[in-house]
Amino acid sequence: MRCADGSILRRCGFTGPLMGLAMFAVPAVAQTQTAPSGPPAVPVTVTAVVRKDVPILLRNIGAVQAMQVALMRSRVDGTLEKVFFTEGQDVKRGDPLALIDPRPYQAALDQATAKRAQDEAQLANAKLDLARSVELVRTQSTPQQTLDTRAAAVRTLEATIKADDALIAAARVNLDYTTITAPFDGTMGLRLIDPGNVVRAADTTGVGIVTIAQTRPLTVVFNLPQDSLPAIRAGMAAGKLPVTAHSADDRVQLGTGELITIDNTIDTTTGTIKLKARFENTDSKLWPGQFVNARLQTEVQKGVLVVPSIAIQRGPANLFVYAVKPDNTAALTPVKLGQDDGQVAIVTSGLEEGMQVVVNGQSRLQNGARVLPTPSKPAS
Repeated sequence: MRCADGSILRRCGFTGPLMGLAMFAVPAVAQTQTAPSGPPAVPVTVTAVVRKDVPILLRNIGAVQAMQVALMRSRVDGTLEKVFFTEGQDVKRGDPLALIDPRPYQAALDQATAKRAQDEAQLANAKLDLARSVELVRTQSTPQQTLDTRAAAVRTLEATIKADDALIAAARVNLDYTTITAPFDGTMGLRLIDPGNVVRAADTTGVGIVTIAQTRPLTVVFNLPQDSLPAIRAGMAAGKLPVTAHSADDRVQLGTGELITIDNTIDTTTGTIKLKARFENTDSKLWPGQFVNARLQTEVQKGVLVVPSIAIQRGPANLFVYAVKPDNTAALTPVKLGQDDGQVAIVTSGLEEGMQVVVNGQSRLQNGARVLPTPSKPAS
């Protein structure tokens, strides 16, 4: 260090400890301290509360049923000669399905036909005898009793021919029964018996030949709580009520149909009412015996406030959402809902149109927390 005149300290007469202190002294420097800023803002995804038309849906598990099902049995005794279908094949009404050995029944028809021809010949001869008797009685060459006897013979043969006609009809029906045909359009099931087996019409314990089921159209049967019955009946009075069928995980819509009937009795053990819906099923996505999630639309509510279902949080006492205030803080807001179908929730109180609500990131929030909002992407 230097003196006021610029000389070194030693030359100014400063020595010893003072000199050392002077040499190592450091001037003070002012330091600026930053005030604490609080926890960082929580990144969240938000969406706006909007108004839209929302269908009101009632849902439950339903069972798919064929419109018609028939177990094809033989109506005559005999050997199964042929089957004309393949398992799983679609058939039309009247298509041949199987053939029972027709030869015994063809023989019975031929026999009945021959018997009728014989009786017709006898009737013709009896009519000639009757005509001759009429002339002989007129000339008093034969007694009246002979005329009466021959007239009775004619009437007997006429009745015999009518009986022959009935036997021929029965024989023809039995012959027709040897060819089993499809009673309606449907899909064939698995074959239950092979050609060469003897089938009997009176065998009620037999498994039959095959099952045919009408799968286009078909029906879905499902139950709903009895409290929904007034809304369903009011909807049916106003028009047709649409019903949709979805896969078990609700990810795939399998078909769209309409409600066709309500059961005439409420199940007193469960307090539910059974309903049946018809589906055209042109793409065969529905199959008899399948379980589906059925959704019945009773009405469409116009212009209601809605938010995505994922925005709804469940607290110990009520439902709530996190609304984002203009100063980018989260406000825990209790709400009341109408319908929540898992995708869209109808809000009846607690929110107003245009408000921003959090749809992702709620787990890190608490009331009053600062947020960094990002608008959600519209559904593709």
